[in-house]
Amino acid sequence: MHESEEEPTKEQKIWQVVATIPKGKVASYGQVAAMAGLGRQARFVGRALGKLPAGHCIPWYRVIRSNGQIAFPEGTETCQLQTEKLRLEGVEVYKGRVKMKDFQWQP
Repeated sequence: MHESEEEPTKEQKIWQVVATIPKGKVASYGQVAAMAGLGRQARFVGRALGKLPAGHCIPWYRVIRSNGQIAFPEGTETCQLQTEKLRLEGVEVYKGRVKMKDFQWQP
């Protein structure tokens, strides 16, 4: 098998799914796991997003908890960054939450 024919890693599958989430929409960790063919491995999605290489352009901030909550603790730099990036795309974030019925990506 040539290097170019290698199966993508679990992380790469997750990154590929996250890269397709449209601007102004969000997906839950579980939704991303299912779409990447990883079943119910929602926690793995968070770990994979934490391993993104420097300088990437994957919109990690579009992935949130299934209840609409931002996973980072409120008041942290990462939570503020995620909130800011979502708001710039027109996603309403109120008290660290997004209304999933309004903003969840339905591919």
